[in-house]
Amino acid sequence: MNDTRSTPFWPGPGSGAPEMPPLVSAPVMQAATAPAADAPDAPAAAAADHADLEEVREPLPFRRPAPPAARPEAEHSATPVLGPTGRPMPDLPQPRPIGIHGNARIIALCNQKGGVGKTTTTINLGAALAEYGRKVLLVDFDPQGSLSVGLGLNPHEIDLTVYNLLLQRDVSIDDVIVPSGVPGMDLLPSNIDLSAAEVQLVQEVAREQTLQRVLQPAISLYDVILIDCQPSLGLLTVNALTASDGVIVPLECEYFALRGVALLKTTIDKVTERLNPNLRIDGVLGTMFDGRTLHGREVMERLVQAWGDTVFHTVIRRTVKFSDSTVAGEPITSYATASPGAEAYRQLAREVLARCPDA
Repeated sequence: MNDTRSTPFWPGPGSGAPEMPPLVSAPVMQAATAPAADAPDAPAAAAADHADLEEVREPLPFRRPAPPAARPEAEHSATPVLGPTGRPMPDLPQPRPIGIHGNARIIALCNQKGGVGKTTTTINLGAALAEYGRKVLLVDFDPQGSLSVGLGLNPHEIDLTVYNLLLQRDVSIDDVIVPSGVPGMDLLPSNIDLSAAEVQLVQEVAREQTLQRVLQPAISLYDVILIDCQPSLGLLTVNALTASDGVIVPLECEYFALRGVALLKTTIDKVTERLNPNLRIDGVLGTMFDGRTLHGREVMERLVQAWGDTVFHTVIRRTVKFSDSTVAGEPITSYATASPGAEAYRQLAREVLARCPDA
């Protein structure tokens, strides 16, 4: 009987049987079936197969999407940056320095509605213009004297005011002007006495030109004269419009403030037609703007629709720093020089100078 242990598949002790076949068969080499003529290239084929095996052992590479191609510089510049008014923001250059002062441009800040930011804008716009090297005179033409208070003066302790300048022939403008505490900016103060001037001026000849007459000597000394008007369209406001070259209309971004602008426009048109043909509206300034509210954005949109490019690109947003600087008796440009409110008024100053090259 045949001994099964002598078969090649039954290895025994001391037998010369081959080892057990591997669990994973080795890859079939393509070089084994190659023709004899290709025999000299067999080592190269084996090396290639070995490289294939090495690649399989490595993890599959993660294919990342190719980054988007950079757009040309012209494409970047073609996309305009929209400001809070919904229009592209213009490039406002730094104002040119002035060597000789004089030939002042007179600007009235006017709105018959109170609490829209006329006094705040007068103080801070004047201070920003002074920072850019302009010599500025602020005229407090409101009997409440808010402009004088906002610059740290006590209206009850002022001996001479704009009231004396209007009604007393022996008082000159140099007697009334006081320093504001800001370099390059002076003040014509006011107090409650000015409320009597509106009644007394009724009997004067050419009563609408009274302020224009008394401001005439200051035109050769300053670059910009800003008049803070009272919240009415009475004789004092008509005097301010008659004496001015331009008007800035501060407008709170609220519905009630928007409704009253039409009446102000009618008054400006009448003054232009009858008293001051050189008067023009330099711009409408949105104040107390809050872009987080739908109402504020809608009012700004309606304002731009009604007034077009007359609306300043600069917008003054709400901030408590304005109230704090008023209590401190100084402009926000010096009280909180790096605050957004200070930067907004510096931008407004550049925009005013860009619109009014003679300022």
